[in-house]
Amino acid sequence: CAGNQIDMKELIQDLLHTRLFSGLSPQEAGKLLPRLSARRTDYRQDTVIIDEGSCVRDFGLLINGNGRSFKTDAEGRTITITLLKKGSEIGVLLAAGMDHTSPVSVEVAKGSAILFISFERMMDRSLECCPGHLRLMQNYMGILAEKGLVLHQRIDCLLRPTAREKILAYLTRAAGDSQEAFFTIPMDRKSMAQYL
Repeated sequence: CAGNQIDMKELIQDLLHTRLFSGLSPQEAGKLLPRLSARRTDYRQDTVIIDEGSCVRDFGLLINGNGRSFKTDAEGRTITITLLKKGSEIGVLLAAGMDHTSPVSVEVAKGSAILFISFERMMDRSLECCPGHLRLMQNYMGILAEKGLVLHQRIDCLLRPTAREKILAYLTRAAGDSQEAFFTIPMDRKSMAQYL
């Protein structure tokens, strides 16, 4: 039992560094988790956790490891859509969309761990009186807004008429406000070509 308590404390500390739980106290997060029907799943091998065309009711937080969302085209080629890292949210738009099916598949790498949260439980009015719930909802809305902006930025890249302009738009966005001469992008050449 003591081992489980240590694991829970470590989990909560990890969660407090995510955007969803930002600004919550450890006590607030600890009280909310069971009420959100939160469950941790560890993966011992590369695993597809969302299939393209499936309905998503729970969203996830990648608390360890990495992954990607991808599509498979009519010719069987796999195209990476997004790369996932520790702290990434999985399925937040889909869970909020309720009856929409996933336009992508999501795969996590061996050794990854995800905390799944019930969207339906998070929206339950009985949680409104729980300390930290309002902040959690505000954080969730912020995540949705940010994902919308990311999609807008992607469309901005894709609308450019030439490959050169697409690459320049992507690299300009990736560099952000950095004043450094060098910066790192999260994709290799092949992944970037698929992305653009």
